[in-house]
Amino acid sequence: MSTWTYPDPDPLTRAVRPAEEPLPPAEFREAMSHLAGALTVVTTRDALGRRWGFTATSALSVSQSPPLVLVGVGNTSSCLEAMLGSESFTVNVLGERQREVAESFARKGVDRFAGHEFVPWSADGPPRLVDAHAAYRCRTAGSIPVGDHHLLIGEVTGFAAQPADGPLLWHRRDFVALSEKEAVHA
Repeated sequence: MSTWTYPDPDPLTRAVRPAEEPLPPAEFREAMSHLAGALTVVTTRDALGRRWGFTATSALSVSQSPPLVLVGVGNTSSCLEAMLGSESFTVNVLGERQREVAESFARKGVDRFAGHEFVPWSADGPPRLVDAHAAYRCRTAGSIPVGDHHLLIGEVTGFAAQPADGPLLWHRRDFVALSEKEAVHA
C-alpha cells in the first residue's frame, strides 16, 4: 500500500493514507493527540445511589434544539453499566487548576470522589463538582454502541458555571491550561 505526503517540505507534514484504509490503532492515537479536548469528569448515580465517574475528553454539543450533548464511554470502562443504566448524568468541565481531579477520575481501583467536593443537583440527582469551570446536568436520552465505545446522549436540563479561570485541556497527552498557552504566545 502506498502513502503520499503533501508536496510541502515542512517537517510537520505527516504521511496520509488512502481514504479507504483506516489508520492502525497506534497511528490513530497519535493523530488524535493533536486534537485538543476539554477535560471533563462525567458523573452519575446508579440505581442503589452509588456515585460513578470517569475522566473524558470526548464530550461535545450535538444539537441546540433540543439541547443535546454526547459523551463517549469506553466499553471496558468500570462506569459503563452505571452510565448506560442511569436516567441522568453530569458533564463537569474542569478548570485549569483541577489537574488532580482529572487524574483521580482516570485512576482504576480507587475512590475517585475522595478529596473532591461534589453535591447532587437535587436529592437524588447526579453529582456535580462544586468548583467546576462549568457543569451540565443531562437527562439520558439514549446511547449508541460504536466501535469500542458507547456514545451516551444527554438532554441538557441544567447548567452551572464558575469560570474564574480557563478550562483545562488535554493535548499531545498532557495537560494544557489556556493561560499557560497565552503566556507562551505573548
